[in-house]
Amino acid sequence: MSSFDVLIVGGGHGGAQAAIALRQGGYSGSIAIVGDEPDPPYERPPLSKEYLSGEKGSTASCLRPLAFWVERDVTLLAGRRVVTVDPAAHRVTTAYGGEIGYGKLIWAAGGTPRRLACAGHDLTGIHTMRNRADADRMIAELPDVRRAVVIGGGYIGLEAAAVLTKAGKEVVLIEALDRVLARVAGEPLSRFFEREHRAHGVDIRLGAAVDRIEGEGGHVTGVHLTDGAVIAADMVVVGIGILPEVSSLADAGAVTGNGVVVDDACRTTLPDIYAIGDCAAHPNGYAQGAVIRLESVQNAHDQASVVAKQILGEDVRYDAVPWFWSNQYDLKLQTIGLSTGHDQTVVRGDPVTRKFSVVYLRDGRVIAFDCVNMVRDYVQGRRLVVEGLSVDPAKLADPEVVLKDL
Repeated sequence: MSSFDVLIVGGGHGGAQAAIALRQGGYSGSIAIVGDEPDPPYERPPLSKEYLSGEKGSTASCLRPLAFWVERDVTLLAGRRVVTVDPAAHRVTTAYGGEIGYGKLIWAAGGTPRRLACAGHDLTGIHTMRNRADADRMIAELPDVRRAVVIGGGYIGLEAAAVLTKAGKEVVLIEALDRVLARVAGEPLSRFFEREHRAHGVDIRLGAAVDRIEGEGGHVTGVHLTDGAVIAADMVVVGIGILPEVSSLADAGAVTGNGVVVDDACRTTLPDIYAIGDCAAHPNGYAQGAVIRLESVQNAHDQASVVAKQILGEDVRYDAVPWFWSNQYDLKLQTIGLSTGHDQTVVRGDPVTRKFSVVYLRDGRVIAFDCVNMVRDYVQGRRLVVEGLSVDPAKLADPEVVLKDL
C-alpha cells in the first residue's frame, strides 16, 4: 500500500490549488492527487464555452504542464476512483481494490451531473457537461447534428446553447420554471438573457417539462414534453445541476446533507479529513451564515488555500466573497456576492445597450452585483458587497455615479 502525508481526492481546480498552495507554503511532506480521469488537472469552465467551440484545446486548458507537478514532487494518480474511506486506518480504497494511506485527506471530488430519470434517458446522443470526455463526445457528434435540445436554463445550459448556435445548429432550450437563471439571478437579468438568446435564434420554451425522450435505433430523435409537444432532436444536452460526490465520506460516518458538511476551516466531522469545492457544504457569511454549497472556481480555489494553511499550522478561516462569471456570445457576465434572499433590485444602466448591472439589496444593504459587459462596476462594487453598505438606490441606478465614490 502506498501512503502519502497529504492525499488529495479530485483533480479539479480545488485539488490542484491545494497541492500548489502547500508547496508554495513550504510544505515538505509527500503529496498525491488521485482522480478518476486520465488527464492531469485541467480547467473545467471552458468545457461549455471555449473548449466546446474549439477555441481552446486540451493542452491550453491544462492548469499546469506535467513538468510542473514533477518539479514540485506532487504525485498524480490518474484514472483511479476512490470508493471507500477508512478514517480510523487513514486509508482509502480505489475501484480496482488498491489502497492508499494518508496523514491528511483533502476531499475535492466535486460532483456528478444530474441525469434525466424519464423514459429514454439512456439513449445515445444525450449529453451532460462535466468533464473533458463529456465535451469530446459532443464535439465528435456535432458534424451530424442539425438540431440540439438543451434541457435546463442555468448557466451551463445557456453557455452550451450559445456555443451550439454559433456553430450553426438549431437550438431549442427547455426550462421548467418561468424564466432562465431563476435560481441564481433576478428577473431583469433573466429576461435580458432570454432576449439575447432569442435574438440569436434560440427557441426558448419556459414552463416546459420533459415527459420522455424518444429515439430510434438506440439514438435520440426527439424530446416529448408533458404538454404533448414533440421537439425533434439529433442531440440533447442536459444541464440540470450536479449531485455532490460525497457518498464515500457519508459511508465513513461524515455528516452530509447537500454535500459534506464542513466548518469554517473546511474540516469535516471525520478526523484529518477536509473537504473543499463543489461538494463542501459550508457556513457562508454572504448567505447570512447559512450552510451552502458554491459551484465556482473561486470557492474551490479559496477553500483549498485555507486547507493548505491549516495543514501548515496557520489558524485561518474561509470568508471570501463569492464571485462567478459566464461568457455567452459576446457578453461577459461577472457576479460578485450572493443575491439569494434579496428584497430589492436596482438596474444600473440600460440593458438595451448590452452594458448594465443588476444590483441586489437586502434590508437596504448591497449584497450582490450581476455585471454584463461592465467590468468597472464589478471591480468597484466589490467593496459595497464586502462591507454590506447601505446606498441610496437612486445613486446606484445612475450609471454616471462612480461606485467607488459611494
